[in-house]
Amino acid sequence: MEQNDQQAQKQPLSRSERVWVLYDVGNSAFTLLISTILPIYFNGLAGAAGLTSAQYLAFWGYAASFVTVVVALLGPTLGAVADLPGMKKRLFILCVAVGIAGCSLMGLVQSWMWFLGFFILAKIGYSASLVFYDSMLTDITTPARMDKVSSVGYALGYGGSCIPFVLSLGIVLGYEALGLTLNTAMLLAFLLNVVWWLCCTLPLLRRYRQRYSVPPHGQLVHGAFQRLAETLREIRGNKQVLWFLIAFFLYIDGVYTIIDMATAYGQALGLDSTGLLLALLVTQIVAFPFALLFGQLARRVESSLLVSVCILAYVGIAAYAIFLRTQAQFWVLAVCVGMFQGGIQSLSRSYFGKIIPPERSGEYYGLLDICGKGASFVGTFLVSLMTQLSGSTSVGVMVIAPLILLGFFAFRRAVAQGRAAGQP
Repeated sequence: MEQNDQQAQKQPLSRSERVWVLYDVGNSAFTLLISTILPIYFNGLAGAAGLTSAQYLAFWGYAASFVTVVVALLGPTLGAVADLPGMKKRLFILCVAVGIAGCSLMGLVQSWMWFLGFFILAKIGYSASLVFYDSMLTDITTPARMDKVSSVGYALGYGGSCIPFVLSLGIVLGYEALGLTLNTAMLLAFLLNVVWWLCCTLPLLRRYRQRYSVPPHGQLVHGAFQRLAETLREIRGNKQVLWFLIAFFLYIDGVYTIIDMATAYGQALGLDSTGLLLALLVTQIVAFPFALLFGQLARRVESSLLVSVCILAYVGIAAYAIFLRTQAQFWVLAVCVGMFQGGIQSLSRSYFGKIIPPERSGEYYGLLDICGKGASFVGTFLVSLMTQLSGSTSVGVMVIAPLILLGFFAFRRAVAQGRAAGQP
């Protein structure tokens, strides 16, 4: 069995796997945009309206937290609906459309409040689409290949997203030389990322077929709630899944909070905007080979051990961020994040896919998204609240590292429960 698994991992990506990976390339461009250029542009809009740096960071964090609450509430129910025959693709299309519409509208407004509103709309669509996208993993590949496919997706996402980002950065930073206003340059940057996102999505929409589903039961939403309740009861008895969800809630907090607020944090510290953007571009460049490396290592080392290493690395990264003061220190932070970001995200996604029933992947990934979004809410909200109360950004980021460390211990408990039950 082990030899067959190793042979399966050596096979090149199938067509279905390739188009699935391509969506990682498309949506990662939006992720990079909202974690780099958007906070800086919003800082300008907020500053023009008279907001202080602490208020700017707080409002940005509150917006990100609101998105996580909305998606966390919708995710499990929509995930349960998605497990019905043919529904996963339909809901995925709806969420992508909402995300693309919101991203387009952000370039048309100059009010910081309207901008924040359309940002919330775009990120809700984007975040909700990932619930269905991640659950497609069980349809397009086998458990033996999940680590490889998931890692390649994140790796190519990091590498591919650099293309629209560099073009957007050139337009925004060089708008005067191009004879544009800043608002026009930002509109072009948004539209460029929208086109990239859409073009990388279309092949998946044409190729994807839902292999696993559950039979319809009662009314659509009512039946979804019934299945969700049954799943929650089952999880209470499945200690491996239960402890993994708890662990994921805790440790992914560091990942999502750093992604959502890195540029905003650097701006609040008064660091150079261009330097921040270039440093985060380095994060993407570093993340590309390291995500592939973790995928290769998963062929020889247990993925649970690799996830554990990544979690501990993020404990150190979060602790380091407390003492961040200079541009050079931010660059060190960016490189360290790039080294472990792809590994912890891709292997967590594939590890979960291997321990859940494939026919209910939408439901289970919806619950996983609750944990991820709940953690992101806790992280961004606490950072924003502590920053606002203390007036110090350093005090705000002190809350992250302890949560990640608790996640490490919970994850090791999940691994132990899995081994006791003879699971991966």
